[in-house]
Amino acid sequence: MHYSLRFEWLGMVFDVSTIIAILVSSLVVLLLCVGLTRNLTTAAPRGGQNVMEWIVDFVTGITKSYIEPKKAAHFVTLALTLFLYIFISNQLGLVFNVNTSHHNDPNTGQQMSQTVVDALTLASDDEAKKQKLEKLNEELNATDPHSHGVVIGWWKSPTATPSVTFALAFVVLLYAHYLGMKKSFGGWLKHTFLNPIHILEEFIIKPLTLPLRLFGNIFAGEVLIAFLLSVGIFGSIPLFLWLGYSVFVGSVQAFIFTTLAMVYISQQVNDQH
Repeated sequence: MHYSLRFEWLGMVFDVSTIIAILVSSLVVLLLCVGLTRNLTTAAPRGGQNVMEWIVDFVTGITKSYIEPKKAAHFVTLALTLFLYIFISNQLGLVFNVNTSHHNDPNTGQQMSQTVVDALTLASDDEAKKQKLEKLNEELNATDPHSHGVVIGWWKSPTATPSVTFALAFVVLLYAHYLGMKKSFGGWLKHTFLNPIHILEEFIIKPLTLPLRLFGNIFAGEVLIAFLLSVGIFGSIPLFLWLGYSVFVGSVQAFIFTTLAMVYISQQVNDQH
């Protein structure tokens, strides 16, 4: 079992490993875009510019497939940002694993600090906190030589955390509804609330399926990678194969999320809707 350091602020709980991964993902996307567009030329593109133009053309194709051509250009930047951020985030958990193992050593008197213990056992109620604390102390003081003690995870894909995928989906859906209201408030009301099926779709189905699809695929992949790593040498070949497959899955999920985002926006901005 891996633990995560967490802290509470203004009634909200924050996971340290998720915050680190979010910041790194954002920084990698920024550096990637800057690096690929440093030496732009109007001549035949080469190197980084060629890669960036291919990515932009690919994302533009997705956007124009669902949004009317005269309006699609306004949403290419959003689609590009979503695609790059989700793609990079999906792959981060595959690159490397950062975990630290901790034990209480009675011989040296080394103990885990109370501040760290509180951060590892943060829970919504006293009973859950008590159970976590008992489990934590059991692992910290384990005498089994094969015990890993308390393993703290410092690194994972941001999209393996539901709060991140739900936040992305919330922003996309909120923006889509804003565009619908901006285009025609009466038309938005009629489309959204007059049909019970549309109410179910807009406020239950879309907000659940869009983030859960992304989270489920990435989280499941990281769980299997962690399991194969724990197997040792016997998991080497399956791990290698699964890493290759996970790169493919991460790419597909970035494509699917971006595509669905453009579909939902198109339902609000296209003239026929």
